Amino acid sequence: MGILKAYTTRVGSGPFPTELFDEDGEKLRTIGGERGVTTGRARRCGWFDVPIARYATRINGLTDTFLTKLDVLTGWEQIPVCVAYDIDGERSDEIPMTQTDFHHAKPIYKMLPGWSEDISGAQTISDLPKNARDYVEFLEEKSGTRISAIGVGQDRNATIAINDLIGS
Repeated sequence: MGILKAYTTRVGSGPFPTELFDEDGEKLRTIGGERGVTTGRARRCGWFDVPIARYATRINGLTDTFLTKLDVLTGWEQIPVCVAYDIDGERSDEIPMTQTDFHHAKPIYKMLPGWSEDISGAQTISDLPKNARDYVEFLEEKSGTRISAIGVGQDRNATIAINDLIGS
């Protein structure tokens, strides 16, 4: 079981191809409460990165993921998802093998339609707006592991369980 946010964050230095340096990055940081628990430092924020999610799925042998903070994306008209990188003019669908290439990686985005409906009260996948369900299905397909639970709000009970992991 792994945990993925509906967008990407990072603390500290290093390559981060989808990092946002604009109002979208600040909006993700603010709405998502993206501050380090110990240091209080602001986390770096960016759009969901499929190559990183797919890599994490493979190297950790994940069969299921918990997608957190889907509610943070409410209100965007379109939501970019990084599906590959452009590295010095070449497309790469995987994480670069070297730090140098990773530093040069430019995200290639697929734009997905957003939603404006409040999803914090959703209790089943069918309670989500169609565009939110489509976003989850797209991430599941591209990351290579099933999404078995979704966080839809700040309350600890704001969770949609899709697959029973305890009884499995």
